[in-house]
Amino acid sequence: MSKIYKILSLGEWNAARAAGRFTGSAVDVADGYIHFSAADQAQETAARYFTGQADLVLLTVEADLLGAALKWEASRGGALFPHLYRPLEIHEVSAERPLPLGADGAPALGELPA
Repeated sequence: MSKIYKILSLGEWNAARAAGRFTGSAVDVADGYIHFSAADQAQETAARYFTGQADLVLLTVEADLLGAALKWEASRGGALFPHLYRPLEIHEVSAERPLPLGADGAPALGELPA
């Protein structure tokens, strides 16, 4: 199974857990889908969009379990990114962990399984 990753604030994650589903961050709602990254894309996403933001969480999701609502679509530079066209159910999250900021101010993801 392939893993995909979502970076979000601890506040967003706590609200999602309380609701039983994650309907997306502001950018997700505006775009009409939940943005994810593959393992080889997540660190660049973290640096580009989350530098300097504390209290972040990294979610791990098994892509194969999301069905037809998960689409791999071209984004920056033509790379295919996973986009989920429905809410993410909390039980679909296989792992979660806090994301500390590295010395450069970007979230430090470390090695991520693909």
